[in-house]
Amino acid sequence: MKISVCMAVFNGESYLLAQIESILVQLGATDELVIIDDASQDNSLELLKNINDSRIHIYHNTCNLGILASFEKALRLAQGDILFLSDQDDIWLAGKVKKIIDVFLLDFNTTLVVSDARIIDAFGHTVAESFFAQRHKEFTKGVLTNLISNKYLGCTLAFRQSMLKYFLPIPSDVPMHDMWFGILNDICGSTYYINEPLIAYRRHINNVSPVIGASFTQQFIWRWHLVKNLFLRILSYRFSKL
Repeated sequence: MKISVCMAVFNGESYLLAQIESILVQLGATDELVIIDDASQDNSLELLKNINDSRIHIYHNTCNLGILASFEKALRLAQGDILFLSDQDDIWLAGKVKKIIDVFLLDFNTTLVVSDARIIDAFGHTVAESFFAQRHKEFTKGVLTNLISNKYLGCTLAFRQSMLKYFLPIPSDVPMHDMWFGILNDICGSTYYINEPLIAYRRHINNVSPVIGASFTQQFIWRWHLVKNLFLRILSYRFSKL
């Protein structure tokens, strides 16, 4: 079972090498790390090119396409049976890949796996042992509950290559790719939650997360676009099967 880790990078030089090291040590010889550098203006691209590991495949956007388009590009290029999403600034905890792959091997019906995360600050100090406990909520799957309050944390997701026929293309007007993938998987697949932190999720002033801090009006608009695109995607897929 080949594994592809898909990472989008933009001005990530501060934490990039530590994250990549935590990933590569968990991959096999035939696995791959697909990295899209989204026209970084710092030394991210140079740092990536200096890593001597044939499992890393680097692609450079000549202009900034944004996080949705960059992740879509990485997913289209990935060759693995199981696709992991990765941010540029977290740390994968030991055993993450094996624990997730074991779930897929034990149940072929499982199409997406999500886990809890430890929260760390810019310096790597633990802020909270559980992402969900820190937010006073539990992970719950299901369309309605995740439309109201998204529980899918993108940097903890892994899913089967077969789900890309539903997931891609990512509409440009949805709030984030994790909500899109998670809710579509609730409709078309089966989700398994690992109630254990498998990554150290780094929160700092340069995090890319447009949803956090958005106004009520913007949140409503995003969810309207999400519902519209979910309906159109399922309708389109159903007609394509006729």
